[in-house]
Amino acid sequence: MKHTALYLRVSTEAQADEGYSLAAQAEKLEAYCRMKGIAQFRRYVDGGFSGSNLTRPAITELVEAIRGGSVERVVVYKLDRLSRSQKDTLYLIEDVFLPHGVDFVSINENIDTGSPYGRAMIGILSAFAQLERENIFLRTRMGMVERVKQGFWPGGGKIPFGYDYDAAKGILVPNSDADIVREIYARYLEGQSTGRIARELGLKYEHLVRQILLRESNTGVIVYRGETYPGRHEPLVDKETFARVQRRLQRKDKPRAASSGKLLTGLLVCGHCGAKMRYQKWGGAGDKLVCYSRDKSKPHLVHDADCPNRGVMARQVEAVVIRDLARLAAQPVQPRGSKTAPAECRRALTHAQRKLRRLYELFAEGEDDTLRDAIAQARREYSRAEQALAQVQQAGQQEEQNAARQALQTVGTCWDRLDDTEKQTLVRACVQKIVLQNEKIEIFYGIENAGTAHSSAG
Repeated sequence: MKHTALYLRVSTEAQADEGYSLAAQAEKLEAYCRMKGIAQFRRYVDGGFSGSNLTRPAITELVEAIRGGSVERVVVYKLDRLSRSQKDTLYLIEDVFLPHGVDFVSINENIDTGSPYGRAMIGILSAFAQLERENIFLRTRMGMVERVKQGFWPGGGKIPFGYDYDAAKGILVPNSDADIVREIYARYLEGQSTGRIARELGLKYEHLVRQILLRESNTGVIVYRGETYPGRHEPLVDKETFARVQRRLQRKDKPRAASSGKLLTGLLVCGHCGAKMRYQKWGGAGDKLVCYSRDKSKPHLVHDADCPNRGVMARQVEAVVIRDLARLAAQPVQPRGSKTAPAECRRALTHAQRKLRRLYELFAEGEDDTLRDAIAQARREYSRAEQALAQVQQAGQQEEQNAARQALQTVGTCWDRLDDTEKQTLVRACVQKIVLQNEKIEIFYGIENAGTAHSSAG
């Protein structure tokens, strides 16, 4: 037997003061049922959920019941109890309720979709509900900006490490971790690495150290929506210390020259667990390539603590890579591609996007056959611009590959005269990654038609 669905929603306790409490809604909805002689009804209650979207358990259950054919009408106390979004309100009524023969009733607005007048009023009232929601959002944002300008912490999100939030004062206050933050800055300026700092100070992740070093709020300012404002909280480090750290971080982020003899650094991947691999001094035998999963010095790089990859001597793998690069060097260079600049194609694509967006906006205000034709033409222009950009990018990749192939001519002719940095640059221009699984070696190239080389260090 079909039933009448009574939908109730409240997002905050404050709404009880406005007569929106769940109890108040239930009383009015059940009174409506008694007046209409409706005996079969069921409550669907979303307590503590915003009406800005449909991610609500009771509304989801209600939609499923409607699609299952067990609901004959939906009754709410007020239209915005169903949703504050015009799009969501019209979706529920036009795409869920009406196609399944379900009437919609809003008591407060005296709307009943069983009548033409009621259906017309839905679009008007839901538009006002969305307007009020957007006004609330705008007022909230303006209030937050003004609050930040006065030096108060905006709230929300995570509280920065080294601080607690004093809700009464609206500011951050240093906690017991504040000395750790100061110690991190001091050690980093002394030359210690972020990994060593994390280990010695008992921090779980090396990345946390970097986050702390980059956090400008540690100097007593507030960064909100891309703007910086003086804060009322106590700084943990002075601005000069912070600036010195940023300069050192920038220097560390620059590409480093190849370490002496470390030809394949940054390209090595374990074939067993997928972790990175590194050079490790192996007595008088030279360097060995070992998986980070077998080296517990950097826990965040461990993929499998029981990784069986026993590693391989670096000189053996380097010899295989150099021989295969020589093989590639013998292949001919491909013809040059298009000369069209990628920037020019991107500008054309952006122009087509903007034109199409404007046409869609005009079409939303009023359907028109001329606009339909213009939209179809704009979509064709957009498609052509996409194809042109793809072709230019492909041509650019071909140019890079040609440059890499030309650089490969140095293999076998002047390789021995290159320094370590030049050799590593040459390898990186051609190789994407090298996967090692004990003595098995797979070399993945970024050069078209180079394929994947399989070899053995044995």
